[in-house]
Amino acid sequence: MDDKKSYLKIGFSPELEGNNRLIYRALEIFPGALAWATLLGMVAASYFLPVWAAFFIIIFDLYWLIKTIFLSLHLRANAKRMKENISADWSERLSRLRWEHLWHLVILPMSREHLAVVEGTIRAILKSPWPKERMILVLSYEERYREHGEKIAEKIKADFGEKFPNFLITMHPEGIEGEISGKGANESWAAREAKKIFIDPKNIPYEDILVSSFDVDTQIYPKYFEVLAWNFLTAKNPVQSSYQPVPVYNNNIWDAPALSRVMATSGTFWQMMQQERPERLTTFSSHSMSFKTLTALDFWQTNMVSEDSRIFWNSLLYYDGAYTSVPLSYPVSMDANLAPTFWGTVKNVYRQQRRWAWGVENFPYVVFGFLKNSALGGSAFGEKKIPLRTKLYYIFNMVEGYWSWPTNAILIFALGWLPIILGGREFNNLVLAYNLPAITRLIMTFAMVGLVTSAIISMQLLPPRPPHYGKRRHAYMVLQWILVPFTIIVFGSIPALDAQTRLMLGKYMGFWITPKHRKN
Repeated sequence: MDDKKSYLKIGFSPELEGNNRLIYRALEIFPGALAWATLLGMVAASYFLPVWAAFFIIIFDLYWLIKTIFLSLHLRANAKRMKENISADWSERLSRLRWEHLWHLVILPMSREHLAVVEGTIRAILKSPWPKERMILVLSYEERYREHGEKIAEKIKADFGEKFPNFLITMHPEGIEGEISGKGANESWAAREAKKIFIDPKNIPYEDILVSSFDVDTQIYPKYFEVLAWNFLTAKNPVQSSYQPVPVYNNNIWDAPALSRVMATSGTFWQMMQQERPERLTTFSSHSMSFKTLTALDFWQTNMVSEDSRIFWNSLLYYDGAYTSVPLSYPVSMDANLAPTFWGTVKNVYRQQRRWAWGVENFPYVVFGFLKNSALGGSAFGEKKIPLRTKLYYIFNMVEGYWSWPTNAILIFALGWLPIILGGREFNNLVLAYNLPAITRLIMTFAMVGLVTSAIISMQLLPPRPPHYGKRRHAYMVLQWILVPFTIIVFGSIPALDAQTRLMLGKYMGFWITPKHRKN
């Protein structure tokens, strides 16, 4: 690993040698070690230094209250912005620009999804007013599910093939050296096939192509491609930017149980809040970017799990920090987690959250990349290295984020009583011990006011209620938010701690595909 091109494709520390391997391994250990040190440190402090622990808990709860208010304001702002963007006349906006040279490459990597899931995605694309002759649509199934994939592909080709002039169905081969089975390997194969079969023969300039990699359950809102094109054409540096919509998990939201609905909507809300903080926004799940940048990077990484966010960090390192993610503040609709049984859904929600939390694998990659950038210097477009300020900014945000995820909910809801339980008789005789539960309860009550905002916005995002559900179902959609204190620990902190512990111990995860299930 002696040059920039090589370290851009690092998956895990075993791929390195010598000091590089030791440095990368230490960075893999750091997030999990920090989380466990925080939690175990609070237990120790509650026993040995209960007064200090109590003051820390109060200060931390106040910090959480301020943070909740801050994020709630961002959520409300983005909800308003997204509503305006949904109703805006994007055709009229686009008509003021020269856009006829743009192409959309849409990649749909598929595994074992039901025909109805794939059909719904393609029908949504078909409803878009974007000219289909300036669109390349690729459906890529996996060789390991060949029988299922061929059956679905034949049906899709028969129903939609004539409606898309540039429609490609391809099979991602199994067992390619250096790949792990997952979305990154499949979508990279699909993009290369589109390049070989359509793009290069037509001599389409790479900088004129916007590629959208969608999970196969992603149903776009009608104006998505126009919104994407407008943002691309008005971006400060369109080629060196990714474009991130808001994932709204409402395809099957009425059928999903309350636990799944809360987690799905919470995921949407987090993405909405990040859209109001574009300096922190990275790519997630379904996203879009310039084909020129994608080919320069040799497509998505195929040797790790979180390829959706990794492509942003690949780009940031490749362009020496001169890369950004543009918030579209426009939704795409996806599936909430749903299995045939309730306990199956619970299990799948946990595994999905753990896979998302496995994005912590990006921390050692980014910090190691920053170190290599300083050592190597130079770039694809000059000699400028990533500024130290930029490096420190991203490192701080990553450390804060990956520390908060596994620890904060536990600190708030589980550790507030520890000084009283472990502090001994001397501490419990203090006025501070008597008032600690009341103080923390009061602060958390104010913090929970943010749930009212969440309930209101979640109702605004709902699709029409299916006729087989009564009006009572609306009430359940509001009352579900009382589950947050439970879900934020069981499906938030614990799977994040699980993922970071696995990385810390070198127990690397493979790609787990979230099963897509629809009732009826």
